[in-house]
Amino acid sequence: MSILARVIVPAGAALAVFASPSVRAQSADMTFFVTSSGPGKGADLGGLDGADAHCQKLAQSAGAGAKTWRAYLSTQAADGKPAVNARDRIGKGPWQNAKGAVIAKDVADLHGPTNNLTKQTALSEKGEVNNGAGDTPNRHDILTGTQPDGTAFAAGDDKTCKNWSSSTQGTAVVGHADRRGLRDDEPSKSWNSSHPSRGPDGGCSQADLKSTGGDGLLYCFAAN
Repeated sequence: MSILARVIVPAGAALAVFASPSVRAQSADMTFFVTSSGPGKGADLGGLDGADAHCQKLAQSAGAGAKTWRAYLSTQAADGKPAVNARDRIGKGPWQNAKGAVIAKDVADLHGPTNNLTKQTALSEKGEVNNGAGDTPNRHDILTGTQPDGTAFAAGDDKTCKNWSSSTQGTAVVGHADRRGLRDDEPSKSWNSSHPSRGPDGGCSQADLKSTGGDGLLYCFAAN
C-alpha cells in the first residue's frame, strides 16, 4: 500500500467517526415520523397498545427510544369503553422530523391550515421520504381513524377497523402524507382524514390497504 493510500484510508475513517455523533444526535432529537413499515397485518395493529409499541420499536431502532412514542390513532366508543381522540394522545409539541424540520409547534398548529406536514417533511424514522401519489408503489395512505380536527368518529359506522383489531371486515379512515389525491379538494389534501379504506377482503387487510395506496403505515409522535 502506498503512503498516499495509508493517509487516505484513516482520513475517511475519521470523517465517518466525526459524522456519526451528529447523525445520532439528530435521530435523538426526532419527535415525529411516519413508520417505514407497518406491523404487517393490515389494520389489525393490536389496538392502541400494539400501535404504540410499533412506534416505540422503530424509534428505538433509530436512536430515539428514550422518548415515549404514541401512534396518531383514534378509537370509537365500543363495549362500554369511551372513544379516544388521536389529538389527545400525542403530547403538546413541538414536533420535528429526523432532519430537524418542525412539523407543527403544538396540537392546534398541527390541525390547522399552516402546519408543515408535506411529502418532503413526513419522513420515516430513517429520515427517508415516503412514496406518494405518482410513485410506485404509492404508500401515502396513513391509518388514523380520525376526523380532520383530530377527534374520534361517533360510535356506529366502523372507521377504525374495529378499533385496530381487524384485518378482514371493516373500514379505517386514512390520511394522505403527501397531501395529494385524485381530486383537488380538501379531503384529498388532508394529512389525517382523506377517505375510508376498502377492498376485496373487506377493507382492513394488508392487501386492501395496498390497493388504495397504503401499506398499513402510521404517524408516530413523541408524547414527552
